[in-house]
Amino acid sequence: MRLTRQRQILLELIDQSGQHLDAENLFQMAKEKDPKLNRVTVYRTLKLLKAGGLVDELDLMHYGGDQHYYETRTKQEHAHVICLRCGRVEEFFGEPLQRLRRQIESHFGFEILLARTEVGGYCSHCRALRAREFEEARDRGISEPPPPVITQRTGKPKHAPRSR
Repeated sequence: MRLTRQRQILLELIDQSGQHLDAENLFQMAKEKDPKLNRVTVYRTLKLLKAGGLVDELDLMHYGGDQHYYETRTKQEHAHVICLRCGRVEEFFGEPLQRLRRQIESHFGFEILLARTEVGGYCSHCRALRAREFEEARDRGISEPPPPVITQRTGKPKHAPRSR
């Protein structure tokens, strides 16, 4: 694959942003670097980079709706841990994932070529907020806990920097 200026801009943005970006965010950021870049080029380029194995397309538990997010393909598999309240995304690397992979291959006689793992729940900050909500609800005499609050993903965590 030839590395055109547009492809290089998108790859650098995806790789260096420290976030999982959707196509619209990538378009806005790329346009700052090259004002001539248009939305169609960004979508076509993402499709090409994905087909070429340079980027992975993720749905991240559809936290922010139906859009997809992009990250450069790493050599080491990892799991995405998504807070369903604030949208914080952490990446987990480690032996437990490799062990699970080996168990699946052994159990099913299956050769795994690609594995994506996503885990949804509440980060420690949002768990503390939920505990406070439970406490306040109990103090008001409400026996049922409040429903989970799922906010729209902004691409940036509200309470802590996203590690990578």
